[in-house]
Amino acid sequence: MSLELTINEAIKTAMREKDKVALDSLRAVKSQILLLKTEAKGADVSAEQEIAILQRMIKQRKDSYEQFVAQNRNDLAEVELSQMKVIEQFLPAQLSAEELEAEIKKIITEVGAESLKDLGKVMGTASKALAGKSDGKSISEMVKKLLS
Repeated sequence: MSLELTINEAIKTAMREKDKVALDSLRAVKSQILLLKTEAKGADVSAEQEIAILQRMIKQRKDSYEQFVAQNRNDLAEVELSQMKVIEQFLPAQLSAEELEAEIKKIITEVGAESLKDLGKVMGTASKALAGKSDGKSISEMVKKLLS
């Protein structure tokens, strides 16, 4: 089942349960998917694009959460955190630190990287291979750690 159909079903469930936070979050995801479909002139949205949308939305909410906490606006921070949790349900399972390290070590071996000079080669391959399984910041930090 595509993400769009899954989101539509989740919206119906949230409406029945009168879950305002989930409903707002899910409608935002649906809006982003429809926007992408419009930009693609009706073409189907790939799974990679759907994952990228979800990751971008989670990152936006995480950034907003951090800003609200810094400004001591806990009421708004809680809303962002709640929406982030709702959106995360639709992402594939995230890799643990150990799993991420193992995957990146394999990629480093495949690419033949030896130092931080090879960071770009490793990041390009790792970003594609681990899309949806881990965020770019975690991948970058792990690659830098392993190459240094």
